[in-house]
Amino acid sequence: MIERYIEQVSTYASDIDGLITLIGVIVGFWFVLVEVVFFGLIVAFREKKGVKAQYITGEEKHQKRWIGIPHELVLLCDIVIIIAAVRVWVNVKQTQPPAQETVRIIAQQWAWSFVHPGPDGKLDTADDIKTVDELHVKVNTVYHFKLEARDVLHSFSVPVFRLKQDAIPGRVITGWFKAKRTGVHDIQCVEICGIGHGLMPARILIQTPEEYGTWQAAQAATASK
Repeated sequence: MIERYIEQVSTYASDIDGLITLIGVIVGFWFVLVEVVFFGLIVAFREKKGVKAQYITGEEKHQKRWIGIPHELVLLCDIVIIIAAVRVWVNVKQTQPPAQETVRIIAQQWAWSFVHPGPDGKLDTADDIKTVDELHVKVNTVYHFKLEARDVLHSFSVPVFRLKQDAIPGRVITGWFKAKRTGVHDIQCVEICGIGHGLMPARILIQTPEEYGTWQAAQAATASK
């Protein structure tokens, strides 16, 4: 199960993982360095017979360097993280590539409803295909999603996409994704939304265009009966 969540299935999953790795490396470096210096100073300046402890005010220039220089280096690292984070944010949240397909995602207590375009390729027309807890998409296709909530706050999450977007009652939020390989993966609500919160999992089925066309035709045939 853990291995499935490590998979990078969307085109921007690697960007988000890279940002998290960068933060982990920088924070880890400073953590290890601080601990080494901290315990090193404890050992170097431990109590010794015949040696009187010094009273240090921290006001002298050479003493201030112990705070000033690390502080400046940490600020520099913060700037690197902020620049990297803004770049990922702009690419994932603010710069949406043109949609090849659009789906509607509706959260409610406690299920997911999905509206897919029918054979006419347009959303909100008579041949729309509606499903519950099962979203069908085509691989290597840019999807825009229209996310809504019918009752309370929910949050749409596809872990293998590194996608998480809150669903807010009264608002329609547009996001995007592009799956780069086929498969079946989990959809979760990651905002506590009531007693049935843990009972509203769903699935996203990423299919080849041929598989998707077959499914779409079968759904259209069923609806026409």
